[in-house]
Amino acid sequence: MNESEPVFRRAAEARERFGTPCYVYQRSSIEAAARSALAFPAPFGFTLRYAMKANPSLGILTLFRDLGVHIDASSDHEVERALRAGFAPDQIQLTSQMPSRRLADFVGQGVRFNACSLHQLEAFGSAFPGRSLSVRMNPGLGSGSTNRTNTGGPASSFGIWHEYLDDVIAIAKHYNLRLNRLHSHIGSGTDPEVWKRVTRMTLDLAAKLPEVTSVNLGGGFKVGRMPHEPTVDLADVGSHVRTELLAFRDRTGRALDLEIEPGTYLVANAGYVIASCVDVVDTGEDGFVFAKLDTGMTEVTRPSLYGAQHPITVLAADRPLADVVFVGPCCESGDILTPAPGDPEAMGPRSVPRPQIGDIVIVGGAGAYCAGMSTINYNSYPQASEVMLESDGTLRLLRSRQTLDQMWANEI
Repeated sequence: MNESEPVFRRAAEARERFGTPCYVYQRSSIEAAARSALAFPAPFGFTLRYAMKANPSLGILTLFRDLGVHIDASSDHEVERALRAGFAPDQIQLTSQMPSRRLADFVGQGVRFNACSLHQLEAFGSAFPGRSLSVRMNPGLGSGSTNRTNTGGPASSFGIWHEYLDDVIAIAKHYNLRLNRLHSHIGSGTDPEVWKRVTRMTLDLAAKLPEVTSVNLGGGFKVGRMPHEPTVDLADVGSHVRTELLAFRDRTGRALDLEIEPGTYLVANAGYVIASCVDVVDTGEDGFVFAKLDTGMTEVTRPSLYGAQHPITVLAADRPLADVVFVGPCCESGDILTPAPGDPEAMGPRSVPRPQIGDIVIVGGAGAYCAGMSTINYNSYPQASEVMLESDGTLRLLRSRQTLDQMWANEI
């Protein structure tokens, strides 16, 4: 990143108008990522779903709605949110760890259901015998940038373990269910070869489910937030998946529609947190220089959770460089924005222009799993505002900063 980027040029305006911290999303970047994903080379039909847990902001959802992108929702609440954002029920798929408490309501409206456990499959069959649905299988292999972001393999609770396919078939037969869609998702790993292997494993499962007409291979397309981090080559993965689908058609005579459901890929690098440096301290000659920001785990939790790396830029010209650890405002030892790469327990100073109180500091890669996964209200800090940088360069408010009255409105 550099200061020629549009968000950097609007950072001072964003701080003046909306205060800090605030999220800023760049529309042109989101649209470009969506166009890239929509070009995925599926040979027999294709649906792009947005994994809305990555960022469920209404402004983001309506942008994807207008682009013709569908939704993968991870809870009843996300389904309701997508409906309120104007998505048609049949554009929404519910894929939830928690059994739905509104299953009859949603299915009655036309929301697509994806059974993620044998219990969920039984519940659907009992309520809707003779209907069609999707089933999520754990193919036995996963990939994650950390163990915590791996959603496939024996250490993952997501989906039905592949060895229980006979149980899936038995339940479907008992309730006369049509398993016409098959879903798998392995995580957010960086290794495209694992992703390719899981494609074949998923299709091997589809071969045993003769009514499957569509496969959903999930998301987890790694995006490099830092300059040294790899970004998945979507064209390369797409070419492999196309080859596998063509070969499956030749083997079985079945031409399968394809769905993918990226989240990070579509929004991660389109998002920034505009922050202010509020203090600078050090721990002596052999210690560290700490820049305290008014943003941290309350807006960007990933470094605390995973040791994830985010680019950080100090908007200061012609100032000597210093090795700086960036920390957030919370009275919490884990509120560190710069953990050491590969070692979340250690600190990783960044070489930046030495910050001063009042500097604008920008945290990049904050479009996905930041606003939607933040620890808002810890230390009673309010939820930050969200802003869209439109293609004409204007800043449009998507969500106002939470007021203190809103924070404790439900307290009795």
